[in-house]
Amino acid sequence: MREERTMSTELDELLESIDPERTLDKVNSRINNAFNSFQVKMGLVKSWNDFKILLSKFFCHIENSVLQLNPPRNEDIDIDWGHCIRLLNKEYQYNGEKLAFEMARTGNEGGLYAVLKTIAKQMTQQYTSNEISSKIYHFWNKLSIDEQLKVTTQYLEKYGHLIPPELKEGSAARLKANFPKVLEQHPHLTKRLRQIGRTYTK
Repeated sequence: MREERTMSTELDELLESIDPERTLDKVNSRINNAFNSFQVKMGLVKSWNDFKILLSKFFCHIENSVLQLNPPRNEDIDIDWGHCIRLLNKEYQYNGEKLAFEMARTGNEGGLYAVLKTIAKQMTQQYTSNEISSKIYHFWNKLSIDEQLKVTTQYLEKYGHLIPPELKEGSAARLKANFPKVLEQHPHLTKRLRQIGRTYTK
């Protein structure tokens, strides 16, 4: 059994590792840089096949940058296009790829630029979520039940004021049972708090 002070230190180390500057901001910066370096030779997309190829190349380009693949991989149209469809459906719902194609073909509603921005935004959310969740569950799963309860109590004592009311609904036992989900929100809550702080200090 870990001593309480050591467990508190481990919790602090976890929270430091998922700090928004190390997760949200880092991934967002890489994706912005990749977005700005992607070459688009056409203002409008004329065919479905051109659209499919362009978005697949874009997805691959972004992923190479975010994951810092060395050497970078080449696009796989079938696989990368499948990823694009899922991301577009998250944003535009069912048949999102068809709506996105019409935007890219006509230039309406922001055109191709807006479609690429949407994919970049969804990729940012996906990769930050994956990274944060991986670190949290690696930490959480190695704790005993008693240790999980103690860590939860320590977090709530120190950061309970950050937790939105909707996450506090129901019993304390329910909150503790879903505590990894609370931790997943920590970088977002911290980032929001810092932004508010900067606003008030200007």
